[in-house]
Amino acid sequence: MPADVIMPALGMAQETGKVVRWLKQDGELVAKGEPLLEVETDKVTVEIEAPADGTLGGVRVPEGAAVPVGTVIAVVLAAGEVATDPHPEPLEREVEAVAAAPPSSAASPERPRRRLASPKARRLAEEQGVDLDTLAGSGPNGAIVARDLEALHRVVTGNGDEDFAVGSVWRVMADRTTRAWQEVPHFFLSRDVDASRLGSWRDAALRKPAGEKISHTDLLVKVCAEALRRHPRVNASWREGEIVPGIGINVAIAVATDNGLVAPVVHRADTLDLPAISVRRREIADAARSGRLRPEDVQDGTFTISNLGMFGVDTFQAIVNSPQAAILAVGRIVERPWAADGAVVVRPILTLTVAFDHRVVDGARGAEFLNTLAELIEEPTGLVA
Repeated sequence: MPADVIMPALGMAQETGKVVRWLKQDGELVAKGEPLLEVETDKVTVEIEAPADGTLGGVRVPEGAAVPVGTVIAVVLAAGEVATDPHPEPLEREVEAVAAAPPSSAASPERPRRRLASPKARRLAEEQGVDLDTLAGSGPNGAIVARDLEALHRVVTGNGDEDFAVGSVWRVMADRTTRAWQEVPHFFLSRDVDASRLGSWRDAALRKPAGEKISHTDLLVKVCAEALRRHPRVNASWREGEIVPGIGINVAIAVATDNGLVAPVVHRADTLDLPAISVRRREIADAARSGRLRPEDVQDGTFTISNLGMFGVDTFQAIVNSPQAAILAVGRIVERPWAADGAVVVRPILTLTVAFDHRVVDGARGAEFLNTLAELIEEPTGLVA
């Protein structure tokens, strides 16, 4: 039987996915595991792999179209098989998606051929007084889509230096954070910690021959994984009126990209040593910024770290990455006066701020978790590989 290529679901709140680009064409041979297409989901743009060896057939979703998750968008045929479409009804499309069929080579003498453009593009062109025939389209088969009119408008109005266009990843990020802020009862706990030992730990790791380039984020992943192991309630989530424990300790790291904020995951972080965490962190951060994240890279996170220290931020509060129960916000390490052994000394200080979902974690449990984080940063004995 043909192997179905299905629009994936990478999050509980995701309803649709958008085909960005087909990497293989209908009728082309493919190998199992080979990238078939790029899909934009509620979190990231990912590559979808071929589910089997064979020939790609029955491609029924054009580039730029959005369909519900779980929809069969193509099949991979074994030798001798022929593609059939069991779902002949039209698929749901985004407003800007246009028909993928090539335009007729000649206009009808009774009816002049109309320039291929999306409905939104036509509305914007009418509002701006733009002749569509004067534009080059960036959509399928050269169709004019809304972003073409928006780009023209930025140039005409002198706002071309900054791109204000909102892509689907940014839009979904906005929707998810809005829902989380409205639906999750947040509370925040903060604490200043002496980061002297954290710096010594990093320096020692960097001095190892042929060692990985360890970052403060790598150290925090290690510390958070150990704290989550000791406080499994923080590694849980609220689902349909129940507290559900996380499957593994999977620490997500917030990464800023041009398209929006994503949070790829270091899976089973509690089982990894520091060099392995560093390798994994660099892999997923690079993949996020270049748009090469795989579906599994963003799945099953149980806790998130958001680090803005590299931007000179001292402290901030982050929004819980629902359905996770907590997120750690950290800023830069700054030298400040610090009371130690009855004297005032200057120490490198780091401010930790954890946002919790009050349905899963109460104030006492949150304080205990934060206390463990602080103790592990100030004295990481046992964690140093």
